[in-house]
Amino acid sequence: MMSQAGEQEIRNLLMDVLMVGVEAAHPRSCLHSHLPLAPASGKIILLAGGKAAGEMMKIACQYYLEQVDKERIIGIAVHHHETDEPLFHMQQISAGHPVPDDNSQRGALRVLELAAGAGADDMVVVLISGGASALWSAPIEGVSLFDKQDITRALLRSGADIVDINCVRKHLSRIKGGALAKTVAPARLVTLAISDVVGDDPSSIASGPTSPDQTTLADARKILGNHHIKVPTSISEALDDPRHETLKQSDEVFDNACVEIIAKGAMSLKAAEQQLVESGIAVINLGDRIVGEARDIAVEHARLALEAQKKMSTDQPVALLSGGELTVTIKGAGKGGPNQEYALALCGALRGSSGISAIAADTDGCDGGRGLASDPAGALVFPSTWERALARKLNPATFLANNDSGRFFEILEDLVKTGPTHTNVNDFRFILINKN
Repeated sequence: MMSQAGEQEIRNLLMDVLMVGVEAAHPRSCLHSHLPLAPASGKIILLAGGKAAGEMMKIACQYYLEQVDKERIIGIAVHHHETDEPLFHMQQISAGHPVPDDNSQRGALRVLELAAGAGADDMVVVLISGGASALWSAPIEGVSLFDKQDITRALLRSGADIVDINCVRKHLSRIKGGALAKTVAPARLVTLAISDVVGDDPSSIASGPTSPDQTTLADARKILGNHHIKVPTSISEALDDPRHETLKQSDEVFDNACVEIIAKGAMSLKAAEQQLVESGIAVINLGDRIVGEARDIAVEHARLALEAQKKMSTDQPVALLSGGELTVTIKGAGKGGPNQEYALALCGALRGSSGISAIAADTDGCDGGRGLASDPAGALVFPSTWERALARKLNPATFLANNDSGRFFEILEDLVKTGPTHTNVNDFRFILINKN
């Protein structure tokens, strides 16, 4: 068995590489160079929403205060678990995620109010990142915030992926699905986005508040039906009403609007790969578009890791990197998130195989959980994990059946806890393979 010193060294490596990936997607690494110059006249209206909203707002304010007087800059940041650090003279609201709360609605309505006040000479800069779908929540007329909360919980528990969840959200919202762009017109609109969706489709990031939408009311109804989600009459009637269709590419509100993705999962994996190669570790990069049930993907990745180990002819370690967004269909009563469930299923598939360790974490610092700053980002797996679990009479299969990965790794003290990272480019997984 690996010594405690050796395991601690690997633990440090796994965590260090995770944070390299997180840093590559942090606003301080990717936002400044994409900000447009201040216009010659008119207001600069900054509208930030998401896990990175506070940091994005701070950087944007610093940038524009070097060019114009502060009286020309107005805005709001709606964030989640940011610090109370003042964002210059900008308003800021901390709101609920993954389920919206009263502040989510208050923040979204304030965003719409500022957007509606934009004139033809003004420039509106929308700064969005993962989490904004919940943090900006302005239900359409006839749908209550309670209804929106209830449908969000049901979708999260159903195993639906984020694209499907956001399709439903868009068609129940006054701000999503291009509605914010309509409110801003005719002002110039620039959207800078940190992507938390597989494929980096702007219409899915934050549910596409400033992007044309290809999905339809019929799609939203089908998604709810496919996942057997019962909806109240208010939502059923809303999704049958053609007035609630989202804006499409042909709409003229997009004529003076542009969207640019400034960070995505592929960037985090590339930064991690570079760090590993420089450290003498060979890399197999599976890409940032891995989707599916967390436990199923874990079994496949365990197979790939064991296969790679068998093929090793030298002592050079191999890293298996992957990103994307895994899902969990919740059937048990435990706690955890997709990355923790992946780690638990990986542990079960490897069964203590010598020489293989792993980390699986969400880049926003919160994997499932209650939306608290103290929630874990994910979990670690070592060759010793299986044996340590059995020594404590912890059956990994029992915990997996109950979707209780969080408690399993909490007992073993192998949870990853980063706190809020102020970015979000989805899952980050790194399996380290040493020769057996």
